[in-house]
Amino acid sequence: MKRPMKRSALNFAVLLPVGLLQLIISGVVASAAEAATPASAPPDARLEQLQRSVIPELPGLGSSEAFLPKPDPLAFVHLVIKLSDRRVYVYDHDQVKTSFPVAIGRVGWETPTGSYQVLQMLRNPAWQHPFTGEVMPPGADNPLGSRWIGFWTDGTNFIGLHGTPNAESVGTPASHGCVRMYDQDVVKLFERVKVGTPVQVVP
Repeated sequence: MKRPMKRSALNFAVLLPVGLLQLIISGVVASAAEAATPASAPPDARLEQLQRSVIPELPGLGSSEAFLPKPDPLAFVHLVIKLSDRRVYVYDHDQVKTSFPVAIGRVGWETPTGSYQVLQMLRNPAWQHPFTGEVMPPGADNPLGSRWIGFWTDGTNFIGLHGTPNAESVGTPASHGCVRMYDQDVVKLFERVKVGTPVQVVP
């Protein structure tokens, strides 16, 4: 004859319905919270103590700046090249922030007027002769100087703002359509624009 198996407390707990088991656990948590709070404490304090015992405090997220996108300082910058003034004007919103003297296209090679945008930006660019195809590497004698900011193309030829080793040409109609600048000026301008910056060329 087999002996009847003894039901342990664990076996008994397993046989209880889940809903009843949750009620028992909630009662134990509530009892623990009540034991930690003096009976004389006001109801609000006892409720707060109960919430602390059941809901853990989450760590703070810190400053909201870490989660917000940083403003783009170049978002509202645009350039206006005024051919009659032989200058390029740098606007932020509708205010002129600075301007630089430029050389423009000579007769027969006039700088095209119209609305464009910066397409290409290069540091220490190489230069390719438009007629012979000869390529000149970056350097002090390179016709593009130390910076190139391209804003026009027909798919083969390009026009842009760039430095020049011929500083005496700045302020005159001297180029094959490009906009020459003093090299120290184009270095400054390079830091104030980005690909996509609007460029307007006006008479």
